[in-house]
Order: sequence, then C-alpha cells, then structure tokens
Amino acid sequence: MDGIIFDIDGTLWNPTDEVAKSWNQAIRECTKLSRTITGAQLRREFGKPLDVIINALFPELSPTEQTQLSVHLFDYENRWLETAPCPIYEHVPDTLEALSKRYPLFIVSNCQSGYIESFLKNTGFSKYITDYTCHGDTGLQKQDTIRLIMDRNHLASAVYVGDTQGDADACQKADVPMIYVSYGFGTVKEPFLTIHRFDELLEIDFDSHIAKPIP
Repeated sequence: MDGIIFDIDGTLWNPTDEVAKSWNQAIRECTKLSRTITGAQLRREFGKPLDVIINALFPELSPTEQTQLSVHLFDYENRWLETAPCPIYEHVPDTLEALSKRYPLFIVSNCQSGYIESFLKNTGFSKYITDYTCHGDTGLQKQDTIRLIMDRNHLASAVYVGDTQGDADACQKADVPMIYVSYGFGTVKEPFLTIHRFDELLEIDFDSHIAKPIP
C-alpha cells in the first residue's frame, strides 16, 4: 500500500453549520431570495456532486440561475472557512501526523476549487498532505479524480477513506479499496472495513490488509 486518500467533509471535519452561515450571508447580500439554509440540510447533501446539491436546495431556480448563485455561495464559503470554527473530528490531527510518517497522504473531494486550500489553511494540515485535487479543479467525476491523483503521484495501491455511498461507488469504479468512517454524514450498502474513530486507522496493517469489501 503506497498511499492513503482522504475525503474531507464527514471524514476529517464537519463544516456544515459554518458553511450554512456563509451561504446565508451570500444569499442576503447577493440575491433577492428569501431563503435560509441550515447545517442539517447540508449534512444530508454533502458528498454529492456540487450541481446536484445546488439543484436539491434551490429547485425553483433555472440551471443558469443555479450556476450564478453557486458562484456567490462558493466564494463566500471559501473565504469564511479559512478561519471559521469548524469542528475537526477527534484524533484527526495526531493520527494524520502519525500516518504521514509512514505513508504519503492525499485528499480527493467533490468540492469546488479553493475549498481544500481553505480547509488546509484553517487546520494547518498541509504539512501532512502530499497532494490534493477536487471536482472543481478537474471537472471529473470522483472516481476519475481519484485515478488522476494516483496517476499523478505514481500510486499503484492506494486506499480511500470516506463516509458516504457516493465515496463507495467512486472507489468501486476506480478499483480502489475503501475504509468507511461510521461517524460521518452517510451510510454504505457494502460491508467495507469500518472505523468508528479516526485513530483506528493506526491499528490497521495496510501492507497486509488492504481494505477491500469484507465478504
């Protein structure tokens, strides 16, 4: 095993309440909409492609209007999340530090361009992360973005750590094993190797037990 790739939201931190704050500010300042988005709404949507999220939350808008709105939402979000008090899941900092001494670590997310940079600036985790990319940068579906980061870093046998069925589907299409974090935003149908705390990653012998679906 030559690399570990992480999802962000629902895996490393939970930014939904803070994202909701930034979106509501963008709605007030940049639109005439009379809407309030909640963190609970975002938790149900996070992990999906961005256009799917925007369509689910603003179905009354045309595709063009949704695209125009998303520009404002993501701009406000990226700037706010650089310093917002987003909860980091327990044991994430020390576990990333320990894992980074053993393996190169990566991030692949369905997020917009600039989001990962805001996350890394907020948390200081850039010292642990070798490379990252996202849908906003590549325009690709998640499975193809996973393969892109693997090809770019010459990874032959990586594992993905995520929290939703969308992550599981992408991993199966990319032919990459997945570790499911049960504390995140979603559930998975397949019986993947599951962790209930982030530091349980330190107990896995990746070299002998690549986390393929358990029979």
